[in-house]
Amino acid sequence: MGYVSNGRAAGNAGRGISLQWLVALAIMLGMLLLGAALAWQGYRGLRQTLIAAAGDSAQQVGKTLDERARRLIDPAQSSIRLLAYNPTAHTLAQRLERLPQLVETLDANRMLSAAYLGYPNGEFLLIRRLREPQLLQRFGAPAGTAFLVQSVSHEGGALQGEWRFYDQALNLLQAQARPEYRYDPRQRPWFTDASAHATTVLTHPYVFFTTREIGLTMAQRSVDGGTVIGMDVSVNDLASETQDLRITPGTEIAVIDDQGSVVAYPELQRVILHEGQAVRLSRVGELGIASLQQLFAEPPQGTRPQHYQVNGRTWFGMRVQLTTLAGRDLHVLIAVPAHELLAGARKVLVEQLLWTGALMAVLLVLGGVLGRRIGRPLRLLAEQVQGLAAFDFSRQVGVGSQVSEVRELNRVLSRMSGTIRSFQAITLTLSRERDLERMLEGVLTHLVEAAGLNAGVVYLYDAEHALLRLAASCRGEQYPGELAVDEGARHQLAAAVTQALGLHDQSLAVVLNDRSQALLGILVLQLADEQAGEPFRRFVEELSGVAAVAIETRQLVEAQQHLLDAMIKLLADAIDAKSPYTGGHCERVPQLAQMLLDQAVAADSGPYASFSMSETERYEFRVAAWLHDCGKVTSPEYVVDKATKLETLYNRIHEVRMRFEVLWRDAELAYWQGLADGAEPQALKVALVRRQAELQDDFAFVAQANIGGEFMQDADIQRLQQIGQGHWQRHFDNRLGISRDEAERFAGVPPPALPVDEPLLSDRPEHRVPWGIRTPPVVKGDPRNTWGFDMRLPAHSSNHGELYNLAIRRGTLNDEERFKINEHIVQTIIMLSALPFPRQLKRVPDIAGNHHEKMDGSGYPRRLGAQQLGIAERVMAIADIFEALTAADRPYKPPKTLSESVKILVFMARDGHLDGQLLHLFLSSGVYRQYAERFLRAEQIDEVDVSYWLAQMRCPAAPI
Repeated sequence: MGYVSNGRAAGNAGRGISLQWLVALAIMLGMLLLGAALAWQGYRGLRQTLIAAAGDSAQQVGKTLDERARRLIDPAQSSIRLLAYNPTAHTLAQRLERLPQLVETLDANRMLSAAYLGYPNGEFLLIRRLREPQLLQRFGAPAGTAFLVQSVSHEGGALQGEWRFYDQALNLLQAQARPEYRYDPRQRPWFTDASAHATTVLTHPYVFFTTREIGLTMAQRSVDGGTVIGMDVSVNDLASETQDLRITPGTEIAVIDDQGSVVAYPELQRVILHEGQAVRLSRVGELGIASLQQLFAEPPQGTRPQHYQVNGRTWFGMRVQLTTLAGRDLHVLIAVPAHELLAGARKVLVEQLLWTGALMAVLLVLGGVLGRRIGRPLRLLAEQVQGLAAFDFSRQVGVGSQVSEVRELNRVLSRMSGTIRSFQAITLTLSRERDLERMLEGVLTHLVEAAGLNAGVVYLYDAEHALLRLAASCRGEQYPGELAVDEGARHQLAAAVTQALGLHDQSLAVVLNDRSQALLGILVLQLADEQAGEPFRRFVEELSGVAAVAIETRQLVEAQQHLLDAMIKLLADAIDAKSPYTGGHCERVPQLAQMLLDQAVAADSGPYASFSMSETERYEFRVAAWLHDCGKVTSPEYVVDKATKLETLYNRIHEVRMRFEVLWRDAELAYWQGLADGAEPQALKVALVRRQAELQDDFAFVAQANIGGEFMQDADIQRLQQIGQGHWQRHFDNRLGISRDEAERFAGVPPPALPVDEPLLSDRPEHRVPWGIRTPPVVKGDPRNTWGFDMRLPAHSSNHGELYNLAIRRGTLNDEERFKINEHIVQTIIMLSALPFPRQLKRVPDIAGNHHEKMDGSGYPRRLGAQQLGIAERVMAIADIFEALTAADRPYKPPKTLSESVKILVFMARDGHLDGQLLHLFLSSGVYRQYAERFLRAEQIDEVDVSYWLAQMRCPAAPI
């Protein structure tokens, strides 16, 4: 659907309901926000209430502790005041008579630990209740002891210490003299303070040494001034009171004095610290309660709880002063965890939020029901646009709705979707289509259909013939295939083309130029009435620029492709032309390899059923096949074309023949010399004939050995050695008229005196040519060997020794020459690896350079095995060997017949040199015969029993 049809469809639609009705949904959001705000406000109010209640509770705790302290202190004060009116007892006996009164005081107040009397003369009397087993054991009390009386008195003029143990009825159980007991009350603060005041005095809270209780001492001077009465009051009940007065389970409460010493805390073991034999009250920091420690260090201001942070947790702290303990400055520290204090508020908040959530759910349902009819088209449009955002341009965009805004949005999005799909199709065609004419046809078709045009046509410029040639057309009438171009009126080309095509105002012609403003062609569109506007014309002009770049790029790519192919073909032809005996090899191997590769790709069953190659991979293979022997440009022709064993740049058999000619003349000279000396003519004649026959036979043998047609036996090599031991006499210097390189090989060899006798056949030092600086990097471990070559390097670059070459057992090549032949593949890899092949041709060096490798890893130059060889390399190996076997242009061997070549290939496959499965395909598909019919001589094409050879390949143990 084009732009025109979309616009008409939208224009026919009636006016719908306004989208403003959807604002009603904002009421639901307002109600939800109001509910959330009310819930939060309620939470804050309850939070403040709980905090205030915590402050009130703290004040109540202070009052409760004050009241508790009063209940501890007031009875003791009453008792001590009564005792103060008793007259002073001057003897121990008189003091012991008052024990019942003191016991009654202890019984009346359970918090009294001990009651005692101190006298100005240093005498002392103390009564203590022994309830705890540890105290009974400590004082060594007899069984049934309830009270201990400790006294210091003047008996016999000296102070005497004594302990008395009484039962509950004050019956004396045991009396112990304690001379070491020397307690002097006059040195105690309670005695000195009470002596100086007429009222009751209280000491600071401390730890009683004997009972390890926390308390204070209360003392008062007697009325007659002769005695100071003291009582130890325990405040341990305050600790248990703080345990019961906690505001929350995690609340921490402690009573401290003005010096920071802890007077009361629920865990008494934390309050009392032992320092050797002494004990003391813990400081706040020594309790190990971080919340109380920080509260003491930073006391809150005022009576309201103040929050603070301890180890990432929030606490509320309060400090309340106690007023009961006779004016002592004591405070209560209260620390409440915020999460416990505000748990109720949070519960209320959660409940309110749940109610708010329930209200939200109801309103959402109502809003959903209300907005479903209105919002459904928008949701559908959103899903469709989301598909566009996810780059899915294949989906159609469009919904039906009564809302006018939605209908307008639907129309715009539908046009946008169509435009995107058109751009996508055009872009894909420009980027993916390689063929120029198919690319132009695809772009033109998409443009015409997307824009709703009547027709379109593209002409490309043929500069050689100055013509515009038809490249692509869509719709419209039959366009002419060619249009003449007036070189002088290039600036009016658009008008001239539209006039030639019979198009007038309702057309748009855009000239296509490359980046250098050279003419590429022209794009002509037949427009509808709605498309004559300036925006569409600008769009077409911009698109034509993109199309022109694509055309130029493809023309450049095609030109470069043709140039590359021509250069590759030129190199292959040059290699073949270099040697008249190997002409056509570089052309035949690619064709045979392509035939076999096509069969592997086309196979729909067997081991190659899943094998496939893209067009790019096929081109990569063709390039590698054409370049597989490019290294032969470095191979010497005299080695490649060597037809006889003694051949170098020429056949040196002629030198050997000349030596035999010299020996022939020597034999004749010996005959005539004998006649001249008067020898018997008949004997001389017989010796001459015999010697000449021997020379003829020996030379014929040497000449036959030079051909290299048959395998040399050990006896043949031994006879060559014997023939070579014959001598001839040289009179001329063999170092005259030679090249500099040849002269260097004579260095170090002293020249003999002329004339000199030389062997008929010999291997002389100058025959061995060293490598020198031209040593190829083929040995494994050579630092120059970066290609992974693994070959055996001969000791010399060349060896022209006559016996050495004539003794070659098979063929005409010695080891050095065979290495030079094999080195062509090394040079192929080095040359191709140095070329900057594009990404799609990166495997060309491997495909071209691995066709001499074998499946069992015994090939060259890198000894790769089956795991490192791909199908392309294996195809190249079979093609190269089969072409070499059947080639009829080799000077060193006759061509093999078809059956002989197949037999050799099967042998090589069974020996692990070739891919057996690929050779099976080569034979079963008939590729071998197709190639033979095209390239082999008629006499080479004989019958091949394919089924027999395939069976032999399946049974490696069977003899062939």
